Amino acid sequence: MPKKGGKHAEMGKEMQAQCKRAKVEAACSPSVMSFESPDSLFGSLISPIKQEIFFRECWEQKPLLVQRNDPRQAAYYQSLFQLSDLKELCSQGLYYGRDINICRCVNGKKKVLNKEGKVNYMQLKKNFDQKKATIQFHQPQRFKEELWKIQEKLECYFGSLVGSNVYITPQGSQGLPPHYDDVEVFILQLEGEKHWRLYKPTVHLAREYNVESEDRIGNPTHEFLLRPGDLLYFPRGTIHQADTPLGISYSTHVTISTYQNNSWGDFLLDAIPGLVFDTAKEDVVLRTSIPRQLLMQVDIADSTKKLSSLLRRLADRLDNTRELRSSDMKKDFIMNRLPPCLGCDADPLTPGGKLPKIDSKIKLQFRDHTVITVEPDQENSVSIMKPPSYAWGGSAGRDTHMMGTDDTTSEEGTAQQTHGLRFPLSYLDALKQIWSSSTVHVKELNLRSDEEKVNLALSLWTECLIEVI
Repeated sequence: MPKKGGKHAEMGKEMQAQCKRAKVEAACSPSVMSFESPDSLFGSLISPIKQEIFFRECWEQKPLLVQRNDPRQAAYYQSLFQLSDLKELCSQGLYYGRDINICRCVNGKKKVLNKEGKVNYMQLKKNFDQKKATIQFHQPQRFKEELWKIQEKLECYFGSLVGSNVYITPQGSQGLPPHYDDVEVFILQLEGEKHWRLYKPTVHLAREYNVESEDRIGNPTHEFLLRPGDLLYFPRGTIHQADTPLGISYSTHVTISTYQNNSWGDFLLDAIPGLVFDTAKEDVVLRTSIPRQLLMQVDIADSTKKLSSLLRRLADRLDNTRELRSSDMKKDFIMNRLPPCLGCDADPLTPGGKLPKIDSKIKLQFRDHTVITVEPDQENSVSIMKPPSYAWGGSAGRDTHMMGTDDTTSEEGTAQQTHGLRFPLSYLDALKQIWSSSTVHVKELNLRSDEEKVNLALSLWTECLIEVI
């Protein structure tokens, strides 16, 4: 285990002031979490810090510690996941590696103590009690509805997948060595206390996970204890390690993470192919041949000037176009995100109510869960998509959320189509009308004929994408 060091590092006057503010203001908060909207949910998550302050001063820049000392907040956090939940969950058929990891930090390295096959609760508890091993529970939102509600709203808020892991660490132990992650991390302390140390990044806004040695990271920039109800945020690339102090029977916290592979660089990789595809149809320069044997050369330095010129042409095209086609990122998000949490007793959503007619007023349902996309490989067409197999309020999409399974391939190995509807490109403006308006009359849709307007409304109604007001 890495050495604990001497006395705690100074947190800094600014962070201390934020903590004092948090303790006072959170005690006056009328509610713990607000699920009225994605915006209100995130606001309540970081309360009492204001969202504009968070994104201006902390997001991708520096850690934020919110220590609340609020019994209601502590009780709510504890309800999200507890050590005592594991016994029942293990009876549901959990597997090592897929659902649970058992690990411990030994001499600055991660030692994995996983067995084979199904997790036996008694063996798990033995490793926890006797070997002082940390239990890492993957994606608990698959089993805990309140976490499902939180993460579904956060996915709507960020427009990015949101995963989570629970860490349960016995006293006097540490599960992971100092490391940094490739995600933005929010940590909620659920049970017990955890001693944290944060360090200056060696790679700012890192794109991959990496372990760092103690002799490379220097002294902590922040050192503190998290207690139930407390929240910690730090950007990707922040080096961190945490242990449960002696005298505390165990610590439970959940990490909620987002923005993996969601940078401008990732977006460019996704959007540039579509831009090239569209530009080449109109610009003959992009259709001229590359030099003979270029693909066989080791050094293509002589071609960089030409590539530079072509990139400038693409930039000019981008300055004068209204549409930028993002393909794989949108599809990955919509296909793998959580469905809306409508309650476990809710029936699967089916078309109902009045049929839309030319004089009907309609509104889009679940706007945060639908996307409109124009893809380079869909010539002259536009799609409106939602996640596949939507048993709204059920477990479809939830059971495998963020588990690394490939939902785009069936058991027979044949690729499945993205769930949604495809229309002619001429329907794009009408779809945007529906998406951007609280309500809209069918007869006011931006299409040429009444027949097209009604057909569009009927198609969306059949997929439960709109309702008639």
